[in-house]
Amino acid sequence: MSAVFERPPLWQRVQPVFRGFDGPLLLAIALLVGIGLVSMYSAGFDHGTRFVDHGRNMLLAGAVLFITAQVPPHRLQQLAVPLYVVGVLLLVAVALPGLGITKKGATRWLDVGIVIQPSEISKIAAPLMLAWWFHKREAQLRASDFVIAAGLLLLPVGLVAKQPDLGTSLLILFGGVYVIFFAGLSWRLVLPVLLLGAAGIIALVLAEPLICTPESEWVLLREYQKHRVCTLLDPTQDPLGKGFHIIQGMIAIGSGGLTGKGFMSGTQTHLEFIPERTTDFIFAAFCEEFGLAGVLVLFAGFLFLIMRGLMIAAEAPTMFSRLLAAAVTMSLFSYAFVNMGMVSGILPVVGVPLPFVSYGGTAMVSLGLAMGILMSVARSRRMMQS
Repeated sequence: MSAVFERPPLWQRVQPVFRGFDGPLLLAIALLVGIGLVSMYSAGFDHGTRFVDHGRNMLLAGAVLFITAQVPPHRLQQLAVPLYVVGVLLLVAVALPGLGITKKGATRWLDVGIVIQPSEISKIAAPLMLAWWFHKREAQLRASDFVIAAGLLLLPVGLVAKQPDLGTSLLILFGGVYVIFFAGLSWRLVLPVLLLGAAGIIALVLAEPLICTPESEWVLLREYQKHRVCTLLDPTQDPLGKGFHIIQGMIAIGSGGLTGKGFMSGTQTHLEFIPERTTDFIFAAFCEEFGLAGVLVLFAGFLFLIMRGLMIAAEAPTMFSRLLAAAVTMSLFSYAFVNMGMVSGILPVVGVPLPFVSYGGTAMVSLGLAMGILMSVARSRRMMQS
């Protein structure tokens, strides 16, 4: 008599795919995604199909997150070198005459059937490569290994800065520096750099009346970068030109008050006083409509996500996954801090999107990849424990 085997129900068959997902991390992502959708609906209400496109980009990023979470960290480790090489080659292709696409004076995009921004790939590829490098050298880590790591990092940073895209190049630099620091870089080397940077900022502020003049020349920065720094120090020098972004952003943030003007009721936003209100300056639109109360919720979402990411990194079983999870988490902090800082007038305007909130297809997909990597590290640890 032959045995009869019943096919298990669908939920039992798909359950292993979802097993091990980190609930707190998903909760933090869901909160920020919700804030992003609400903000984009208002800011992009009279901006064509911007809200629908933003929702589509989020769904695509969610699919990337889900697929990446299925890939165990040791498989991600095998992809580190190929992804880094592809990222660098795409950046080189952008720099070649006739291949890169130029918008608003910057050549940052490439048409490969769809228009992509290769610098977004390097945001993930550079930390991935450095984590792979330090994992391979873990048993015999020397000073020369840090020098080689610096070279691997500066290659994509230099190519992106040449586009020019100072903001993204700094974010790639931050992501790589986080890996190098967590790999064991001594505070004796880090502290002098921080002190030198702080002294440079103080000197820049004190010397503003002398250096921010038409006849002054800056050796290391381009003319537009000089204007950004000088506009940060005193945006009223050109209130209808280069200082317009910062001034309107600060007006919108201040006018929101404690509770904001209400959803869809932001005058600065809907009368189009805020430039780039669906991309780089969407934080100003959010502040105007939801005020300090809404900002605290947004801060709480980012803080919870960053704390959870650092906990995942601390509990990671290998050096590769630990460095990668820590770098991804701290890079997210850098993106959020730089965007909010430039909109608030405490940092130069460098064109950095606010994670989960700003519009951008390639940026959203790379964010989904980053969160998928973080979920992969958390999922692998949970699967090992079970």
